[in-house]
Amino acid sequence: MKGFIIALQFLTRLPTPRVTADEAAFAASMRWFPAAGLVIGGLVAGAAWVGGLVDPWIGALLALALWVSVTGALHLDGLSDLADAGGAAHKDRERLLAVLADPHVGSLGVVAIVLQLVAKLVLLRAAIEAHLIFALILLPFAARIGPLAWTLWLPPLHQGLAARFRAAVRPIDIMVWAVALLAASWLVPALLVAPLLMLWWGWRIRRTLGGISGDGHGAGIELVETGLLLALVIVARIA
Repeated sequence: MKGFIIALQFLTRLPTPRVTADEAAFAASMRWFPAAGLVIGGLVAGAAWVGGLVDPWIGALLALALWVSVTGALHLDGLSDLADAGGAAHKDRERLLAVLADPHVGSLGVVAIVLQLVAKLVLLRAAIEAHLIFALILLPFAARIGPLAWTLWLPPLHQGLAARFRAAVRPIDIMVWAVALLAASWLVPALLVAPLLMLWWGWRIRRTLGGISGDGHGAGIELVETGLLLALVIVARIA
């Protein structure tokens, strides 16, 4: 339970009981990231339902605003950093890593954030209109299984956040959450796309950067969430 609270403290801005965590306890909290995603998803779905009582667009706006605020835009920051670094990839690897380490946000980073928010807004509206609000609970949960898989699969890019998590994630952790994801897919079949999205992002990160970092985890979570939203809407239209 302590790990779950630490995960909530790291991934959200929600009020939580005060707990003392050393380096090992903080790293081990990554095992609870998907559970923290369920909390985020429940809040997003609640906002979508309340706003959707007035209009689907209002529901989408409330859900998106809560999604960003409850996470403190933590993952959007990683997405913008990766976008800026990608713009330097045509030069050399050293330039790419230098831009990735720069705390300033460039034009490509701004564009990436805007496009991500617009994509989520439009897809949330489509999900609300299709009466898929319950499914929204499960999307942040599924997306946060990704960091566990990327941590085991990819080497740390540097001695930062990803390196601290690497020693704490065990194969059994991924197996447990994979079974949970499979069970959730009986309710929301679109979740079956999640492993493919995670594999795609891991392959892309390995190809462009050679390893995973905190920014890579954050950007991956954002893109997997959006990919799952798109899959959710497409499956609903086909069914």
